[in-house]
Amino acid sequence: MEPNETPKQASEETLEQVKNQEKAVESVEGAETVEQTEATVADNNHEEQKDTEFKESVDYSGFSEVELINALRDLLQNSTDDSIHNDVETIKNVFYKKHNALKEKEKEAFLENGGDIKDFQSSNAPYSKDIKDLLAEYRKKRSERTKEVEAEREDNLKQKYDIIEQIKALITKEESLNNTFHDFHELQKKWHEIGQVPQTALRDLWETYHHNVERFYDYIRINKELRDLDFRKNLELKVQLCEKAEELEREPSVIKASGVLQRYHEQWREIGPVPREEREPLWQRFKEATSKINKKHQEFFLKRKEDEVKNLELKEALCEKVEALLVETRDTHKLWDDFVAKLKEIQAEWRTIGYAPKKDNNKIYERFCAACDKFFDKRREFYSSQKEVQKANLKLKEALCDKAEALQDSTEWKKTTDAMIKLQKEWKEIGATPRRQSDAVWKRFRKACDLFFENKSKHFSSSNSEQAENLTKKEALIEEVKSFELPENGDEAVAKLKEFQKRWSDIGHVPFKKKDEIIQSFHEAIDACYNKLKLDSKAKNMLKFKARIGEMNKGNAGGRIRSEQDRIIIKIRHLEKELATLERNISFFGHSKGAESLRNEVQHKIDNTIAMIKEQKEKLKLIDELDD
Repeated sequence: MEPNETPKQASEETLEQVKNQEKAVESVEGAETVEQTEATVADNNHEEQKDTEFKESVDYSGFSEVELINALRDLLQNSTDDSIHNDVETIKNVFYKKHNALKEKEKEAFLENGGDIKDFQSSNAPYSKDIKDLLAEYRKKRSERTKEVEAEREDNLKQKYDIIEQIKALITKEESLNNTFHDFHELQKKWHEIGQVPQTALRDLWETYHHNVERFYDYIRINKELRDLDFRKNLELKVQLCEKAEELEREPSVIKASGVLQRYHEQWREIGPVPREEREPLWQRFKEATSKINKKHQEFFLKRKEDEVKNLELKEALCEKVEALLVETRDTHKLWDDFVAKLKEIQAEWRTIGYAPKKDNNKIYERFCAACDKFFDKRREFYSSQKEVQKANLKLKEALCDKAEALQDSTEWKKTTDAMIKLQKEWKEIGATPRRQSDAVWKRFRKACDLFFENKSKHFSSSNSEQAENLTKKEALIEEVKSFELPENGDEAVAKLKEFQKRWSDIGHVPFKKKDEIIQSFHEAIDACYNKLKLDSKAKNMLKFKARIGEMNKGNAGGRIRSEQDRIIIKIRHLEKELATLERNISFFGHSKGAESLRNEVQHKIDNTIAMIKEQKEKLKLIDELDD
């Protein structure tokens, strides 16, 4: 006890010594372990900085351009430090993606409507200046903040070295132990209150600091009993940190676990020393838990790098697909529509692929965008070149509208139906028209067609009962034909069969659903009668053909008759070609015994072909007589 000190004052001095010792001893062990821990912490700092862009942030993808500008303005009003960097970059990327998409869409519509590219002005052009001004403000403020932080760290470094010099001076002070501890405690408190220093000076700073703290404690020779008490308290705190670090292995988020582990290392460094026999085992336990988290952290980044390389390969393949589309020829609207659909599929697939490596990500994106832009440039060039063609198509479609409107009130249902269907087929074969007139001309054409078919539907809906009655009559006639006994006189039989066919044609239409079935039944009954006649096959065929054509003619089936006529003409041409080939071939045969049989066989084919041509011409003549 110093002179003039009371027992109470001595007790207070001892307590003060304990407190100061707890603060100072932690720095001694920190000096012993700093070289082991700082490398790990520095690595974690580096990885955390690298991962800034992957931390969770607000989803801005659904914001409009105005909302994005307002969100950026709010961020800049609240802060300009690194905490908003990810949000600023995300807002910028989402804004320009939406901005450029809308601009391109408006430009495409403007050009397709006949506008000149020199006159084009996007509706969202003012927003571009707003975002540029805000980003320039952010860069300026961030640059100023960076300079301020650097200046603050340099000043902090100067202050900490000044504290080290003051600790050195405590060793030579000739004051009471109580005062010395009080001064040392205040210096430590100031040291911890001072902010960060430049990273490059950190190691030298801490080594100098811990060296002089250790010298201070060697000088004052701390009481061993108090030191052991402090060691036990520090041991308890460090065991808790080991348990927390081991618990982190079950944390699903590798990034979160690494960040928490970094804070544990900072706490470890701030806690004082432990008993010497516990020091190495405890550090090894903490170090082992750290290694497991670091290993998962490294594996996470390695896996992400591998995924990014794969993503780059996938994106390069998609770029090649788009570039391949550029060299293929497309000269119709249909082909362009097909290729646009393919490109949209490629673009949709692109959006499902994650980031490429950072050094390649912007390059591959620019390559993809450039290929897509070239594709749509070519598409615009095509449609620009098609304007004259579209104008000609418009005139053709207007002519079809005139024809359809001329037929819309007709009551010649069969003839007009065929004509309307033909007009509709012609319409489909005509290409695109200018977009402004396309809808109007189509509505005009459709109105005329709809009017005719509505009138036709109303007309035939009133004749349903009549068609049902005709069906009953035709079914009765079929039964009559089936039970008919052919007379022995062939002429009388043929005349009776013709009468049946005339009665059939005179009956009229039956319900459409029964038409094919009832016609087939009648033909089968008539054909059965013709087969019973004692006529050669040619005569029978001609009678059947004449009856069938006559039925078509009376049934007003002009289209079917013309189709039959075309079929016969094609068959005659085919037979004539075959006859010419046979006649040419027969001239090649000599008069040897072996060639005679082949010559006779070819001659037989020639005779048959001539007969078939004659028969077809007779059928054609019969159709011409019906037309007359």
